[in-house]
Amino acid sequence: MTADRDDLVRADASIATGNPGADGVPTHPQAVATVARVVEVADALWPFRSQESWDASELVVGRPYAPVRRILVAVDPVSSVVQEAVDLDVDLLLTHHPLMLGGQSSVAADHYKGRLVHELIENRIGLLACHTNADSAESGVSEVLIQACGVSRARPLQPLAEDPATGLGRIGGLDEPVTLEDLARHLAAVVPPTAQGVRVAGPKDREIRTVAVCGGAGGSLLDDVAATEADVYVTADLRHHPVSEAREAAMHGGDDGLCLIDLSHAASEWLWVPVGAAALEEALRGRGHDVEVLVSERRTDPWDFRVPSPHPEPQDRWT
Repeated sequence: MTADRDDLVRADASIATGNPGADGVPTHPQAVATVARVVEVADALWPFRSQESWDASELVVGRPYAPVRRILVAVDPVSSVVQEAVDLDVDLLLTHHPLMLGGQSSVAADHYKGRLVHELIENRIGLLACHTNADSAESGVSEVLIQACGVSRARPLQPLAEDPATGLGRIGGLDEPVTLEDLARHLAAVVPPTAQGVRVAGPKDREIRTVAVCGGAGGSLLDDVAATEADVYVTADLRHHPVSEAREAAMHGGDDGLCLIDLSHAASEWLWVPVGAAALEEALRGRGHDVEVLVSERRTDPWDFRVPSPHPEPQDRWT
């Protein structure tokens, strides 16, 4: 016999209060948040309407009226993070990257995504994705990244028409100029360590005054950045040909060439995780909810190791 929706709602109410809800309406104490309330607060912080058309920022797993007392925030919904959520006895896992992005049509447990969904459901853990909506938000991924670069006031590279203070990417000026090498070394010390490290294209001693960033894969914004006054673009997942062309311009085209700093995709976005977790907890507590929001400690960068060159740095010749 399969439980209907009213049965599930009453069950959730019973878990939260010790008593079934009247007529299927949960009767949570005010201090107990629900999945629906967390989604509502997340929407206020990182509006879901601002996500890109191809994105899947939404509640992926979870009953809206299930109680939430503890939340874990991470970059990726991978198996190690789901296990961490189980071990920490959380009620909701909030990840930056969606689990079901890319046309997934089945949650059968013979596929790893399906197994993760089953594990979450079996442990009564919800899953919420905040992806490009968190990228575009005023206090989102790119805003945190550009602040890590030393820029205190920035504007979006692609402002949203309905709210020009939000949008993909950020650009802004440094209070004091630095060299390209110094900025890269600073970022290497700020982001979590990865096998990739920090890759740089451009002269080490190039003076950097204006910085553009896009947390995550920012190759699609390269033309937008090139049309600005930016001296360097900090992002991830850059491809060979655009980088080669930008490097040629930076090395041999005078001071107008755009330098590039390529971070690990996950590392460039991880900086937002503790900031987003703190903002979510503050917003929930400000609404009277006693909720603890934790930051995942699991590395989700997919590269496990690299084999370094025997040379300390790339040489001008390969032979």
